[in-house]
Amino acid sequence: MKKIIAVVPVRKGSQRVKNKNFKKFCGKNLLEYKIDILKKVRNIDDIIVNTDSKRAILIAKKLKVNFFRRENYFASSKCTNSEFWSNIASVTPSKYILFTHCTSPMIKVKTYEQTIKKFFLNKNKFNSLNTVSDVKEFLFLKNKPLNFRINKAPNSQNLPNIVKLNFAISILETNFMEKKKTLIGTKPLFYKLDQIEGHDINTPYEFEFAKHLFKNTR
Repeated sequence: MKKIIAVVPVRKGSQRVKNKNFKKFCGKNLLEYKIDILKKVRNIDDIIVNTDSKRAILIAKKLKVNFFRRENYFASSKCTNSEFWSNIASVTPSKYILFTHCTSPMIKVKTYEQTIKKFFLNKNKFNSLNTVSDVKEFLFLKNKPLNFRINKAPNSQNLPNIVKLNFAISILETNFMEKKKTLIGTKPLFYKLDQIEGHDINTPYEFEFAKHLFKNTR
């Protein structure tokens, strides 16, 4: 059994950006670019593209990485995230999984290597590592403020230090992921990404902005 496998999930359809995993991104499509980055990361023993897409499988074959053909249910909107994560773990032959999306194209090789190192240095105290981004915004839930008082609103830089999961990188033990049906773990270790590396593509605007970031930061 391999120690750590990077799993790249690719769904055939996309809810908000059509075929986003295959959109051209600075000379390659997002899947090709992600695979090329992961190939340069030390301490990853293998790469698996988990997909229901014939096009993704062809790309995996062309770039000489493995693929797993996802069952229809686990590629459908009926499948919950928890079911999906558990299934991913059940079909991945490794002790640990590094789960990462094509839609976070700004992550550097060095960052992948640092997250792997940090996870293994701390795995006796935490059961997952997850990348997060800062949230410095005035938040409401059901018309009530969550992180400030209406009559004592601070300057935005003085809001509480809240982070959000960006799901750019998650690392955890495969058996734990399968049994607990989670990417997050019960004792997560957070690794903060800056706004550039944490940029995620979910809309056409975010895709165009990612291209702008790439051209001006690489």
